[in-house]
Amino acid sequence: MDPRNPWQALTRPRFPRGSWPWRAAGYLATGALVGAAACLVFLVLGVFSLFLAGLPLLLLSGPAVGGVERLRLRLVDLDPAPDPHRVPAAPGLAAWLRLRVGEQATWRELAYALLLATVLWPLDLIALAVGIGLPVALLSTPLQLAVDGHEAKVLKAYLVTSYPEAFAAALAGAVLLVLLAYPLAAVAGARAALARALLAPRETGPQDGIGEVIASRARLVDAFEAERRRIERDLHDGAQQRLVALTMTLGLARLDAPPGPLADQLAKAHAEAGQVLTELRELIHGIHPQVLADYGLGAALADAADRSAVPVALAIDGDLPRLPAAVESAGYFAGCEALANIGKHSGARQAKITARHVDGVLRLVVEDDGRGAADPARGSGLTGLADRIAVLDGTLTIMSPPGGPTVLRVEIPCPAPTENQTRTENQAQTEKPAPAENQAPAEKPAPAERSAPAASSASSSPRTASSSGRD
Repeated sequence: MDPRNPWQALTRPRFPRGSWPWRAAGYLATGALVGAAACLVFLVLGVFSLFLAGLPLLLLSGPAVGGVERLRLRLVDLDPAPDPHRVPAAPGLAAWLRLRVGEQATWRELAYALLLATVLWPLDLIALAVGIGLPVALLSTPLQLAVDGHEAKVLKAYLVTSYPEAFAAALAGAVLLVLLAYPLAAVAGARAALARALLAPRETGPQDGIGEVIASRARLVDAFEAERRRIERDLHDGAQQRLVALTMTLGLARLDAPPGPLADQLAKAHAEAGQVLTELRELIHGIHPQVLADYGLGAALADAADRSAVPVALAIDGDLPRLPAAVESAGYFAGCEALANIGKHSGARQAKITARHVDGVLRLVVEDDGRGAADPARGSGLTGLADRIAVLDGTLTIMSPPGGPTVLRVEIPCPAPTENQTRTENQAQTEKPAPAENQAPAEKPAPAERSAPAASSASSSPRTASSSGRD
């Protein structure tokens, strides 16, 4: 197997006769040139940075030096050093600058550039002077004597007056050239290893793609929410309106039909159509309640409390801001799932929902006075919600000792968006459909401390209805 870098080449018997000594010398020589140029550029930019004019160029000079160094690395390292920088998600100089300033690779490259301009290139010159300059000076002794005609001073220290002495010095220079090729290649290998450590992407095993995995999961959640809203709009504007028209037609036919079996059948069909319409409205509400899109999380939680089978006391901030759609949806369905489990499994007489947005974190707490001993592993509802909340960098915790009480706590970091951002997001992601016949528009409940009356049955979303055990 052929060597891939100078350190591997040093162990081969044919090292002095191969190309690696010349590669090492070329790498150090070009390093001295690039370092000297970088030193000059940094001095100029440093002067301009005193007036803040050259500061951006000074900060971004690191990626430029890093690109040149990765190209030079090919002289002594046959393994490619890929560019560690990511491609901007949006076109334009502003997006490129924002991405580069936030990358660790940019600051590593800047540190390497400063190190090259101040320390490394003088060391490269010293290594070249010892490893090549000294042997070459000895090899040129006969030529110096021939030019002078009488004497030649070798290395400014040893006086040579005869050709036998001059050729002996040249022979010593040839031997030194071979011997010093080994430490010269070792120095080049160390320089290349330092450059690769700072300028090439860092390999950290499974952690490499964690950022991209998190981003892709967030995109999947956004796509899932958009699809839920599309289905809700299609059902509301399509199937529900057709069912309303069918119910009206059956009602009119029932009125026109004479008493008898036909009228009885029409009455039965009219009642069935009305039941289907009611179930469809419940399904639409469970997919994505319109009150959540129109009025936000506080009003949606108040609506869910009204539908709960257990009386629910609300403690929701009156100034709870509009939050990103994914955060509001996760908080709402977490509350719905908790209320559904309370109604099915807890035996509680009272529940309480607390919602706050403090220090850029949404905190949602659902408590009940039931029997406790809740085990999320026995059902999939809260487990799925925990995964969904984790995508938003949030946490879902349950404290449920035997005998109660049970406390479910959700925390999702989310800085409150501005009013314009909220309006733009809601307009882009939701369209408010016109209310169907016999269906009044949702009104915003007052987010104050109150108790919601018990309902005859609990309403749950598709996610909450999937729980088979106490979560």
